[in-house]
Parts: sequence; C-alpha cells; structure tokens
Amino acid sequence: MGYGDFGVFNDGSAHTPNLDALVDEGLCLSQHYAGAPACSPSRAALLTGRYPHRTGALTPMEMRGMDRIALDELTLGDAFQHAGYRTGMIGKWHNGALDPRYHPNARGFDEFYGFCGGWMDYFDWNVNRNGSAEFADGRYLTDTFTDEAVGFLRRHSSESFLLCVTYNAPHSPLQAPVARSQPYMEAGLTPGAAITYAMNEVMDDGVGRILSELEALGLSENTIVMFTSDNGPAFSLRPDQVAEGMSTDCRRFNCGLNGQKGSVYEGGIRVPMVIRWPDGLDHGIFSDPQVHFTDWLPTLLAATGINEQVGRPLDGRDVLPELRGEVAKKAPPRFWQLNQYQPVGWINAAMRDGPWKLVRPHQPMPPATDEDRRRIERYVQADIEYKRHPERVTELMSDPDPELVIPPPAATELYNVEEDPLEENNLAQQEAPRTARMLVELENWFEEVEAERQRIQPDGSIIE
Repeated sequence: MGYGDFGVFNDGSAHTPNLDALVDEGLCLSQHYAGAPACSPSRAALLTGRYPHRTGALTPMEMRGMDRIALDELTLGDAFQHAGYRTGMIGKWHNGALDPRYHPNARGFDEFYGFCGGWMDYFDWNVNRNGSAEFADGRYLTDTFTDEAVGFLRRHSSESFLLCVTYNAPHSPLQAPVARSQPYMEAGLTPGAAITYAMNEVMDDGVGRILSELEALGLSENTIVMFTSDNGPAFSLRPDQVAEGMSTDCRRFNCGLNGQKGSVYEGGIRVPMVIRWPDGLDHGIFSDPQVHFTDWLPTLLAATGINEQVGRPLDGRDVLPELRGEVAKKAPPRFWQLNQYQPVGWINAAMRDGPWKLVRPHQPMPPATDEDRRRIERYVQADIEYKRHPERVTELMSDPDPELVIPPPAATELYNVEEDPLEENNLAQQEAPRTARMLVELENWFEEVEAERQRIQPDGSIIE
C-alpha cells in the first residue's frame, strides 16, 4: 500500500474515509521508509529495530525459511510483554512458518489470530488461533481480523496492551466483495486497480471500527494508534494471484513515485505512516523528518516509558523529539538491499544520507542451468501449495538453492530526493566524489550486516 492508496492523497479514485480522517486527527510523515521493499524483511525491521539482514529475514520465501527472524532476536512483542503489557498479533505474520519456534506466540505475542505465511485466500481462508486451525465461516477475511481486533480491545480494555493488526489487504490474491469492486469498475478503472481499491475500502471500514471501539471504551486519548504499510504498491502479479483470465496489471496512482514493491526506488520503500496520540502528539500535522522502520521499537519504548535495553544493539533511534516538533537531528544514513535466495550487495541496493540517495539498480539473475530453472519452478509450485493449503505442508523445501547467473554491477545512480522525490535526475556523474563516498559506505554496511547474518544456522541455532 502506498500514499496513493489513501483517498486524501489520491487523484479521486480511492475511497478511504477513515484513514483520511486519521490523517486529519494525527501526525502524517512525509519521509517515512519501510525496512525493505518486500514484506518479511520489512516486518522484521519493524519488529526488532534492526536491519533485516542481521535478523536473517531476507526475503518472503517462507518455504525456504528465509522469512524467519533469528531465535536470539527480541521483538516488539517481547519488549512490551516483558514490561507487563498484554500483547496481540492479528493478521499476517510472515516472519516464520512451519516451525513452532517461530510462531508469534513464541515471539512475544500472548494472542495470535491469523496466518503465518505470505498470503491467504480472502473467502476460503484457513487461519491459526494460538496454534489451532480455524476455517472459513462465510466472512471476508479482512472482516474477521477486524472482529478479532475489536474483541481483543474489549477483553483487555482495563490493561496496558500492545495490539498489532496486520491486515493483509491489499496483498494478493486480488479478491473483494463484488459490491465493493463494481463501483470502481463502473468508474472505468482496470480490474486490478478496482479490486485493490475495494480491498482497501473494506480494510478502511475495519480501521474505522477499531477507532470507534477505542472511543467507546474511553481509550482514545491515551492510546497510540499507528497505520503504515510494509512496502510500496505491487503493480504486477503472478497469474495465480488473480482470478483466472484476469490481467495481472495492478498499476495505479502512487503520487508519481518511481518504482513499486520489490524496488529500492522511492515507490518501493517510501510508505505512509500516520500516528494519532491525543495525549502525546499534536494533530493535523505533516511532519518531514526522515524516519525508518527500525526507529519505531526504540521510539515506542520511549513513548511508553519502558527503559530496558532490548536484545542486540539497535539500528533504530528514538524519534519522539522530532515527532513533537523539536529541532530535528540529522538522520543517520539508512540502507536497503533485496534479492532472492542469497543477498548480492550490488543488486537492488540503496542508501539515503540527508537529501542524497544512492541506488544500485535491480538486475535480472537468471538460472545458471535447466536444473536450476526447474528448482525455481518447484519452489514456486510449493509456495502456491503452501499458501492455498497450509495444513498440508509441514516442512521446508529440501532442494538446494538454485545457482544463478550474477551480473556485474550496473551503473550507480544518485538523486537529491528532497529536490527530486520522483528520482528523475541522476546526478552520479556531477557529484562523483559524493557518489564514490556513499558507494563505499553502502558496501561497508552490506559486509557488516552479512557478517552478522552468518551467525544464524539453517536449523535456527546461533553461532557466537
């Protein structure tokens, strides 16, 4: 979900009245960055306050165990649970499947209702409630998550609580009630955009119900409410992620940002963040400091007065002073890198330092042999089977990683994203000394986080 999926930022196509109201009632960040351009590593950064490479959550490939947060990492749930909060996770987990050691209940969350993999059918769903399976009962999946969230609030309204409602909308498969998608189709939108907006509209209803419940329980003033997305919008999907015969094109308005989900350009990593906390923050403000997913764990600990050091050294910082309008400190450099199977430092990587952003573009990495191609095809089929029938799949794939043809680095790009947020003017040659310095910093960061990742063994054990 990107900025363009909010009605208030859109060209008139999207309808999200509750999120739009939240923007008016809260503080909206204009330079807010996900931890990665894809879900699992991004969520790992949010949950741990550390770069996803350090945690082992490299890609969304749960059937290869590459979505898992290492067992020695402490999560946001752990921190608040240790401080006496009641903790809940509702919706999509995708940071460890097929092994109870990585289940949300084992990672700091007292209550879990959702699914552990990457996506789930919205009508024929199969979810996990604290380790037990529950199956579709006629409700649309997004509505079940809202129902569970409201129930959690009612059960724990007299306690301190942390509730993560991780709606999977508008993630594939593209499915929405016809009554919601038809008006968008009649307005002339493509099926991909129409269904996406309809999925968001149902989610927006859920946000409204949760906010109304907080009001009814008398909790609105001193409850911190945050809404964000784990990566930018997906503009194209696999055929299995849409209805048979439907186009896989999901392009739509995203404020002109370059790139999409999976890309380290702004369209893949710059995502909305709206915060409402009447007792602690001003409202109706658009705030400009650079904030990264890793910043939220230390910021929330500071906001709630939890002073304990959480696990390993954090990459994030407390940004509460900037949110309160104090003179902003220069944000530290931030880094991103994503590709499949094994990370390659010069492919789809980026660094942001002040107004400057260095990009090492994505490049295709084809399979080296026919057998490697077949291994990739087997993974895709296994992934589809798991997402459709998680009850039938009990262990990770045993195939070795395919060998890929890794290309040499592409030409480095440099943008001043404060002056050029759409990344249209490559200044790498004009700013050659700056480009060279940032390139070294990006390479050093990659070597550092990769060295730390090596402590994590395939069986989940840790080597110190």
